[in-house]
Amino acid sequence: MSSFSEIACSYAVMILHDEGIPVTAEKISTIVKSANVDVESYWPSLFAKLASTRDIGDLITNAGAGGGGAAAAVAAPGGAAPAAVAAAPAEEKKEEAKEESDDDMGFSLFD
Repeated sequence: MSSFSEIACSYAVMILHDEGIPVTAEKISTIVKSANVDVESYWPSLFAKLASTRDIGDLITNAGAGGGGAAAAVAAPGGAAPAAVAAAPAEEKKEEAKEESDDDMGFSLFD
């Protein structure tokens, strides 16, 4: 049931954002109730709080922009994170070059 509640509140927030209406818990509840979806009372307030702290447009446009392993490097404190992110691709390229150099060993199975 909670996944339906989350989805319903997500759609309600997107509808409000698309219409340019300020996102509040009461407005989310109104939209969800008009769609005949029963949600726990805390979901609309959680989504309203999210909408007040984050830009919904950015969340929508960057929904698929994860980054994979870079998330761990971003979480590092101080200025070490950019260096860690920059160092990771360089290490992968070195490993690939090493694998390619192993192919030519001067003999063949079919000589």
